[in-house]
Amino acid sequence: MPQIIPIRDLKNTSEISQMCHVSNEPIFITKNGYGDMVIMSMKVYEEKMFMLDVYSKLIAAEEQIVEGKTFDAEVALKSIRDKYNV
Repeated sequence: MPQIIPIRDLKNTSEISQMCHVSNEPIFITKNGYGDMVIMSMKVYEEKMFMLDVYSKLIAAEEQIVEGKTFDAEVALKSIRDKYNV
């Protein structure tokens, strides 16, 4: 479940840092009752960016499949072997 805290709580930097490292999710910061910012640990950020990259590569691969820009694995390996005399 996401954590939501008011912006005034950001004064307690060490406590906020602790919350970020304990939680594996982003922490949402509100200002005047509305969403304003999101903070997270570097570890969580890197994991999110990695997964975003994986998803974008999967989408690109699926588009290539739909467009017919793929090769049969056996044909591709034979082509490489023939090219490099392996």
